[in-house]
Amino acid sequence: MRSTRTSAAPRRGRRTVLAATGLVAALALTATACDGSADSASDKPDATTSQAADGGGKVQIPAELAGKLKEHGIDADRWKDGGWKDWDKDKWLSDAKDFVNPVIEGLWKPDRMQSAKEADKTVTTKDASAGQGVSDPDPAPVRAQAEKTPYHRNAAPVGKVFFDSPEGPAVCSGTVVRDVNHPGKSNLVWTAGHCVHAGGSGGWYRNITFVPAYNDYGKSEAELTNANPTEIAPYGNWWADWASTSNQWIQGGSETGGEGAAYDYAVLHVKPERGSKSLEETVGAALDVDFSAPSAAEARKMGAWGYPAAPPYNGLKMFKCVDVPGRFSLSPTLPTMHRIGCTMTGGSSGGGWFRVRNGKSVLVSNTSIGPADNTWLAGPQLGRDAETLYQNMSKTYGGR
Repeated sequence: MRSTRTSAAPRRGRRTVLAATGLVAALALTATACDGSADSASDKPDATTSQAADGGGKVQIPAELAGKLKEHGIDADRWKDGGWKDWDKDKWLSDAKDFVNPVIEGLWKPDRMQSAKEADKTVTTKDASAGQGVSDPDPAPVRAQAEKTPYHRNAAPVGKVFFDSPEGPAVCSGTVVRDVNHPGKSNLVWTAGHCVHAGGSGGWYRNITFVPAYNDYGKSEAELTNANPTEIAPYGNWWADWASTSNQWIQGGSETGGEGAAYDYAVLHVKPERGSKSLEETVGAALDVDFSAPSAAEARKMGAWGYPAAPPYNGLKMFKCVDVPGRFSLSPTLPTMHRIGCTMTGGSSGGGWFRVRNGKSVLVSNTSIGPADNTWLAGPQLGRDAETLYQNMSKTYGGR
């Protein structure tokens, strides 16, 4: 399988449950539902409008971002006018302190979103055998099931992460997560490290944007031709004004996951292109993150949600898999990862994994890597290192 390298206030109404049921238990994500009277497109933000423009329509790059670009010999005006397309190694910012992602008005239009491709993270037989003796037997494939529509009622916290790479527009999946230091007002999105940074061979990707509940009604490519923008991006586009991933991924991440695979997670702090409410308030839901790194026995079942984009999928619809997790390792010297059977392909990377804890669904991992035959997915255990990254993100950028 391959995995990729990424308003209106919440309205009162009945609560609906997104559930993938097994024979014994159900794994559920809950989202605040909209009542029938609040479902019109006029109640949702215009996904094509940016607050980054002045009265004359010219995009403004904040002074601090322009200053960071200048430090690297990059002209801010040229950057927004297309200079970001220069992927020369001297222009490809790589260190954690170098992340810059100024809003470029109108860049992520619906047709450009549809053109975004998955960027594979495929594990070979040789890679998988490296952890022999640590990994559990390969799980049986679990066929991905389509999520119910509309997504804003059934899986509002789940969405797509769009970004630009040297190969062109690319796509991952992501999840709105709670900000423990700013309850009820989170602007944090959980995804994979390889959805924001190329790892040891490159730097930060560019124009990173999150679209929750993308393609809200699961329309086909033909139907999307004349779709209302709010059906494609019901809660608008949310640009990452900061991203954090692990040092292990930045230094050791590779095309097959590499030594960074067990640390392949990232947190985005986002801001709306339009409006002032937080992401959590706008979407109406966010998931807690579980950093206890539960064992397979403790977790019992895990579910992965995402937007697979590689064949036989096309990235337009949300899918899910639920399975009993096992252990997977690329090396005895690395932490073991979670693994479940799942047929989702590239594009699902970064999508959240959930388990039930104390009666509530919590995020416990994200899709990272998988085999070329698309039979299973593996994701990192979220332990102390992941919690430290999350807390630093929350304390430094949360609440903005």
